[in-house]
Amino acid sequence: MTQRFERHARTVSLLTIVSRVTGLARDASLSRVFGAGTLMDAFFFAFLIPNLFRRLFGEGALAAAFLPAFSRLEREDPEMARRLASLIVSGLAVVLGVIVLVSEAVLFALSARTDHGSLALWLTMIMLPYMPLVCVVAILGAMLQVRGRFGPTAAAPIVLNLCLIGAVVGLAFVFPAGDTGDGSGRLAHIGAVAASVVLAGALQVLWSLLALRARPWWTREMRPARDTARRVLGQALPMILGLGVLQLNTLFDGLIASYPTTIGSTIFGVDYPLDAGAMSAVSYAQRLYQFPLGVFGIAVATAIFPALAALADDPDAFGRTVRRGLRLVVFIGLPASVGLVLVREPLTSVILEGGAFTQDNTERVGRVLLGYAPAIWAYSTVHVLTRAFYARGDAMTPVRVAVSVVVLNVVLNCTLIWTPLREAGLAWSTAICSTVQGLALLALLRRRIGPIVDGAVTASAVKSVLAALLMGVAVWLVATLVPTWGDGWIATLGRLAMLVITGAVVFGGVARALRMPELRWTIRPKPGKSSSVP
Repeated sequence: MTQRFERHARTVSLLTIVSRVTGLARDASLSRVFGAGTLMDAFFFAFLIPNLFRRLFGEGALAAAFLPAFSRLEREDPEMARRLASLIVSGLAVVLGVIVLVSEAVLFALSARTDHGSLALWLTMIMLPYMPLVCVVAILGAMLQVRGRFGPTAAAPIVLNLCLIGAVVGLAFVFPAGDTGDGSGRLAHIGAVAASVVLAGALQVLWSLLALRARPWWTREMRPARDTARRVLGQALPMILGLGVLQLNTLFDGLIASYPTTIGSTIFGVDYPLDAGAMSAVSYAQRLYQFPLGVFGIAVATAIFPALAALADDPDAFGRTVRRGLRLVVFIGLPASVGLVLVREPLTSVILEGGAFTQDNTERVGRVLLGYAPAIWAYSTVHVLTRAFYARGDAMTPVRVAVSVVVLNVVLNCTLIWTPLREAGLAWSTAICSTVQGLALLALLRRRIGPIVDGAVTASAVKSVLAALLMGVAVWLVATLVPTWGDGWIATLGRLAMLVITGAVVFGGVARALRMPELRWTIRPKPGKSSSVP
């Protein structure tokens, strides 16, 4: 695992592809049934809340601190590893369960005092129990990764997607749509969709527990692991505090986009620059750009983390693994950025347009997607570099960088929404800040372990840029010179497929002509070959 983390990356990628495809099917059903207006603004805002806690306590800080400790104990003292896992999982469930109960009471009190924004509060109350469930899934997933099983955790989101699709499509025949976006049938329907999220969380926990059954991990004798658990929490606390600031920024982004739905149409007596549907446009665009990011960038970062944790005491091997990870995410992220910029509108149309989702909605989402797309390589790089710091037990450096970037992001958000960019300004702010964050982390990691961007990394990046540019020119020429085949969904799908195939063939061909080993790493390394980085 320490030498061939890209094999795990491919496992995660393949299952993440299925997850993301079902995720696109989920978004396609949501967009066609509910459109991109007030209902979806409220739904996306409500779903944002449990995701904040998931990133704080689940797959974010706590999982990042837990994984190296559990990995070491699995090698040195398996019984203590069981005690630590049992203590962390049970403690997390209890603490977050209490937070849910208190939050439900607060939200109920708020909903009784306000009319505007009550839909968002109501949906938040329904979905909030998903938060402890998904956080427990993240810790169970870290245990599975240490044991060399990346598949079950990567497949868990499929459960969520299928539950949502079932609720959206299956119940569309039960609840009448009505003539307006706020009809009682649609309200009941969106409430049932929110409830399906909690059902999915319970099924995800069960799925993860079944995957762990081959090697028992639970024990009632947790007391001896308390000191280790304190150390894990001590490492996680700075990350939780730092991520808390970062996630407050994410919440702030959501408040900015959903302000017309949750607060009102004016701010300090001035007309607000965004209107209903802004949160939906931003959320749909995020789903689209996160497809290549999740399939490739986060897959590499997820697979590389246990390898880096195991190599933390070997600076040379650690550096080689980081460099290999960076070469992979740049090789994959650059063409993804260029391609998504060029196919943003036909992609949005194929995935989302139809039913309640109009051509105007497609153009609106496309404008937001144009802001997110150029920095896919940067988002991926940030994930890899952040895990490199975590693997070395350095939680505070990424936190300090993140806090600084938050300030920049807030300033850009509050500035760009008042320009003609409007909600697309939120996307451009995210792209700019992620690029700054990646460069800062790279410079700081260099101080810790020495040069990261050596000659091989530089050469790889130059070749990736060249291949991505040639791919972009080819896709642009095809899009410009080949006439459209009509306005229907089939015609748009055919044109999108033509552009994607053109891009893949040209990029792959150029990469092969340049003899880039990253192409082999991504597709299928030859068995038995040395894992040394060329």
